[in-house]
Amino acid sequence: MALHFLVENSSDAAVGDLVSLTGAEAKHAAVVRRLRVGEAVTVGDGSGVWLTGVAEEVSPSRVDVRVAERSVDPAPSPRIVLVQALAKGDRDELAVQAACELGVDEIVPWQASRSVSRWDGPKAVKGRERWATIVREAAKQAHRAWVPEVAPPASTVDLARRAASQRVLLLDPTAPVRLSELEPDGRDIVLVVGPEGGISDDELSKLSDAGAERVLLGDTVLRTSTAGPAAIAVLSVALSRW
Repeated sequence: MALHFLVENSSDAAVGDLVSLTGAEAKHAAVVRRLRVGEAVTVGDGSGVWLTGVAEEVSPSRVDVRVAERSVDPAPSPRIVLVQALAKGDRDELAVQAACELGVDEIVPWQASRSVSRWDGPKAVKGRERWATIVREAAKQAHRAWVPEVAPPASTVDLARRAASQRVLLLDPTAPVRLSELEPDGRDIVLVVGPEGGISDDELSKLSDAGAERVLLGDTVLRTSTAGPAAIAVLSVALSRW
């Protein structure tokens, strides 16, 4: 499989044009991935544009790719959104990485009441940037035409508002309905994953009152780092993505 790279300014590139990788992307291609002149590569803009071409010049500071084919992938619909509660260590980051590889379309950091990790002030900006970097690299690895957005941190009130237009599903090990039993209804699906201690009763109550549905993944209790990716896999089958 051809190596894949992201170049944001490649949206208007046409067949025959030259697209250049610079900065960290060029260095990664030339030094880390050992790209060579004449190799086939793919380039995306992260918003659906997909280019296939051949490397004409390769150096750590610049990689030039001659475009041979161009296509545009439509945005996925309905979308899968992961609301990932902040967790200690790197567990939330592991969830974000795996979710991106598995096909999530948007990721929302959630400051849940039981979250040990706290994003306060400047830490929220740095945390979101860190997640965006993880998403970008995971999207490249998975050869995704669309790079998921990392939204600003959300409160429980923000999540309740989403229930007005999106299908909000609360992953709850005590829920009466299995996720695998749900039928898609055309709305975007918002998966809400709690932190290590789970979603609190108060949060479950507020979100349920707003229209969210409690769903069960299976008979075992998964870590916060694996629950979201597992649910995305189930939904990918239900939505005929897989």
